[in-house]
Amino acid sequence: MGAMTEPVLIAGKWRAAGSSAATFQAVAPATGETLAPTYPFSTSAEIETALAAGVEAAAELRRIPVDEVADFLDTFADAIEANRVELVDAAHRETALPQETRLDGIELPRTTGQLRQAAAAARDRSWSRATIDTAAGIRSKLGPLGGPVAVFGPNNFPFAFNSVSGGDFAAAIAAGNPVIAKAHPSHPTTTRLLAEAASTSLSAVGLPPATVQLVYGVAIEDGLSLAAHPDLAALAFTGRRSSGLALKAAADRAGTPVYLELGSINPVFVLPGALAERSDDIAMELFASCTLGAGQFCTNPGLVVLRGGEDADRFVAAAQRLFENGEPGVLLSPSDSISAAVDGLVAAGAEVVTGGFSDNNDTFGYANTLLTVSGADFLADPAALQAEAFGPVSLIVRAADLEQMDEIASHLEGNLTGTLYSDSEGADDAAYDDLEPALRARVGRLLNDKMPTGVAVSPAMNHGGPYPSTSHPGFTAVGIPASMNRFAALHCYDNVRHHRLPPELQDPNPTGAMWRLIDGSWSQADIA
Repeated sequence: MGAMTEPVLIAGKWRAAGSSAATFQAVAPATGETLAPTYPFSTSAEIETALAAGVEAAAELRRIPVDEVADFLDTFADAIEANRVELVDAAHRETALPQETRLDGIELPRTTGQLRQAAAAARDRSWSRATIDTAAGIRSKLGPLGGPVAVFGPNNFPFAFNSVSGGDFAAAIAAGNPVIAKAHPSHPTTTRLLAEAASTSLSAVGLPPATVQLVYGVAIEDGLSLAAHPDLAALAFTGRRSSGLALKAAADRAGTPVYLELGSINPVFVLPGALAERSDDIAMELFASCTLGAGQFCTNPGLVVLRGGEDADRFVAAAQRLFENGEPGVLLSPSDSISAAVDGLVAAGAEVVTGGFSDNNDTFGYANTLLTVSGADFLADPAALQAEAFGPVSLIVRAADLEQMDEIASHLEGNLTGTLYSDSEGADDAAYDDLEPALRARVGRLLNDKMPTGVAVSPAMNHGGPYPSTSHPGFTAVGIPASMNRFAALHCYDNVRHHRLPPELQDPNPTGAMWRLIDGSWSQADIA
């Protein structure tokens, strides 16, 4: 089988996969065509080999200056840009995402940009939060975990969240950890090309060759064994809730840190003053956000809450026209899960305003879909009416009054984002103040007067949120250096001789610009 399938990258070498009979091929969403080549599922023995190589690489990386790790990230970013034509072409075939406006114009530059941000953070070293108590002789900093990090990437960002180039990858490497990447089956060729560029970049800067390893597929039981393996330092997963929670259960039993992004409906509350002031504009913003990328964003606004009445009627009518007249985008995969989610919403009491049907003939597709439900019916079954439909689907909840809007907010599950639209002249200030505390407690990022779809690669960004949107509300998957903290351990040194301390904890500031907390004050100075 090995000669018939693409090789895997294990322990620094591209090698034929093991003897597993399982293989797969990507499918072109725009045509339904099965794409060559064929990719293998890796055996449990192969995963054991990758873990052992990752442990060795982790030990080597601890002895390598952080500047060399940063050099790799910069060199890798350069290599991606040098191969951008081939990469964009492969990603377009495998995802049907627009080449110029999305892949080449937005996502690839974002990917190289966050790799370079991670490199800069590694060089700067302030991310490690060096803390020094000179009187007690105790010093501590964040440092590598001491083993490999497994990264499972999603289907909807073939570059920016790819297991071999995305935010989890960049953060784990910048924190000093090797990565075992598991490709998403929707874009294996794109991932292979990225891994080839990463492997070449590792050789160019002299990092351990097993710093980046790649497998394409693993059986369910082998994935769970990987999550629970004692040699695995951490796991990052973005994708379906059922898969993520199964990995979490296995990892939890072994005490392995696991960071999951599991989806979100990103509630949008439109307060009465805003609805009266600019309902058509907000309807347009909802349509644009909900249908961007065929709705396949984890920040897609899947729930809109507003007070019923004539203004709400106008809003729904305006949104209906936009959803009906808009051309549906091509999905990344068949629409079966979207259909099931919409059917579940209808069974729970929602009514379809427009759309509600799939088109999986020549392309993967689902109609732009808008549903409505009363506030009372939502509160009668809030769990069922918060099901995520990962596509161009949004549910509008018509609340009876502001008190019911607040009650709806208090029944929300954890989400990545939550939005409050308010009147520009201040008419909604009191309503905002009443509603904000309930919404704030249930979202990672709170927005005002803008849709949540965009996720800026900013140090201040939080792309995380309370469970079940993620597995831990204290961490973010986007935003360097904060995202690096997921893949770090706190290293403490008590009465350790000065020359044996890491450079970040010695008296001289190792860069002259690194921020350290010295005796309770942040400082860039040397210790006298």
